[in-house]
Amino acid sequence: MNRTLEQLLRNREAELRDRHGISFRITGIASRRLGWIADPTGLNVEHVENVERAPLRQAQGKLSRASGKSAPHATNVRTWLEAAQAHILFEASSLNVQSGQPGVDHIRAALEHGAHAITANKGPIVHAYRELRDLAVARGKRFLFESTVMDGVPIFSLFHEMPTIQLRGFHGILNSTTNVILSEMESGLSFEDSLKRAQSLGIAETDATHDIDAWDAAVKTAALITVLMDVPIRLDEIKREGIRNLNAEAVRAARKEGRPYKLVCRAKKTGSGVTASVRPEQIALTDPMSQIAGTSSYIYFETDIFPGLAITEENPGLYATAYGMLADFVRAVGP
Repeated sequence: MNRTLEQLLRNREAELRDRHGISFRITGIASRRLGWIADPTGLNVEHVENVERAPLRQAQGKLSRASGKSAPHATNVRTWLEAAQAHILFEASSLNVQSGQPGVDHIRAALEHGAHAITANKGPIVHAYRELRDLAVARGKRFLFESTVMDGVPIFSLFHEMPTIQLRGFHGILNSTTNVILSEMESGLSFEDSLKRAQSLGIAETDATHDIDAWDAAVKTAALITVLMDVPIRLDEIKREGIRNLNAEAVRAARKEGRPYKLVCRAKKTGSGVTASVRPEQIALTDPMSQIAGTSSYIYFETDIFPGLAITEENPGLYATAYGMLADFVRAVGP
């Protein structure tokens, strides 16, 4: 993810400078394999990437002789931020459904250090949004997360630009892995072969549990509720059912009947809070959701001013999620 972001930053470097007055240098990179790497004068990112692909013993030796050296005292995120003299943290750790860690700690550390925090990780939004939002305000910094839902589509910033709008509910398709699996099953493959197909395309992880059992979609639903409806919600309050128990025959029969299966996220504001669900539903062909296939996504918002406001993202490419982080970067430091 962050490699793609770095490529996008370099591709847009002239535009960032000439149009937005933004220049940058990358002073820190952290990975499980190489640890906390920092150089406040700027890292040679290409060199670090080449080192990371080398066998571990060779990599450690190469780093010690390069500008991308391990910072002498960087043994955790806080000392690393100090060693890198960071103004911005791009946080892209893996989703932890249970706690949002280590993303929560990374973002908290960045804000306390005095850096803006930008994340593509949904977990911290669900588990610590209000704490991190309030900390960012107190420190005069930005906490942004546009890439957490529908890649880089500006959902959160859209509502930020529509003051006093009241969101009453939403529904949509927010998980591309299950969408691809269902599409492949409709085409004749078994569930297992459809999953392998999604994995071979790089859409599904080796362990696709979060997608198949609807955790990813539930976390996205919770993030939208927490931020846009300003109602904190626990994941166990969302009725969740994945696609694991759908067999290929049922999926093909549903498509033939004109009511294909989709993994649908729903949320509705009530007098006492919000009701929400994520589960497979049969969708009529007259519903726009029935046409969402492959890696595409769709969301339909119900507001007090706009009865229906829909956004469709068609088959996003590799740069889509990275673009969300780039856009947040411009929002954080641009004029």
